[in-house]
Amino acid sequence: MSTRTEDLKEYSREELAAQPIGAWTGMAYRRVVGAIRAQLAVEDLTQPHWWTLNHAAGAPGTWTRPTLTERLLPYDDLDTDFDAVYDDLVTRGWLTEDATTRTMTLTEPGEAARLRARDRNLRVHHQAHENIDLADFVTTINVLRRIVANLGGDGNLGGDGNLPDNGK
Repeated sequence: MSTRTEDLKEYSREELAAQPIGAWTGMAYRRVVGAIRAQLAVEDLTQPHWWTLNHAAGAPGTWTRPTLTERLLPYDDLDTDFDAVYDDLVTRGWLTEDATTRTMTLTEPGEAARLRARDRNLRVHHQAHENIDLADFVTTINVLRRIVANLGGDGNLGGDGNLPDNGK
């Protein structure tokens, strides 16, 4: 059963502070990622396809299969065969590989597909942000970053300032 945002009940600070963060972040993760994956599936793409297209667009001609796979593995929860993803994108004509350097480059049809996927991801982004003040969202991200760091993880943004599936 789903609850629309206008049907959300109010709770005391004490009740909310006692909530299990793992349960709520897990539920949010499954909803957000599920919505993103559903939108990408309309384009016959997976998240790893999206990540690959996005990285190839962001740094043309610099990613090889091994370097991109190493970059994406920490975000993969599907036990993805990245070589199969790269092969699929090459077969579609959306990605090419330089025979000498082995670097991957997005093609014009690949960029068109990336833009379609980006628009689909942005729909999810906008839906997820409905009725949430920007300051509250920023606070939430900073709290989650601190929780990750408190538990021994890296709470910083990725080296390029973005996580791999941020919708850009």
